[in-house]
Amino acid sequence: QVQPVESGGGEVQPGGSLRLSCVISGFTLDYYAVGWFRQAPGKEREGVSCISSGDGTAYYYTESVKGRFTISRDNAKNTVYLQMDSLKPEDAAVYYCATGNFGHCSEYGPLYLYWGQGTQVTVSS
Repeated sequence: QVQPVESGGGEVQPGGSLRLSCVISGFTLDYYAVGWFRQAPGKEREGVSCISSGDGTAYYYTESVKGRFTISRDNAKNTVYLQMDSLKPEDAAVYYCATGNFGHCSEYGPLYLYWGQGTQVTVSS
């Protein structure tokens, strides 16, 4: 059974950093893309970033996080990371990682078959 598990969330002050990790068990991660999504209270789920299969040379960032967030993957560890720097209060949300049976990068949530339970990110002073 494919199961993503997120970790690394927490509370930081504006301008701070967090690194989220997503360990995906149940299949060989090399062949599949992985996406990060977030959902804040009262808002729709938003695609934050994704990384393609293999070496992850293709990726996507939503406009609001470009230059501040970096996605990467370590296939040997079946893990994808989201480094979040210069965090802003509007980045606060529950962050989810997800994967599916495809290798290309996509920000379209319904394509993803397997979702983690999420990790809370709080940004406040």
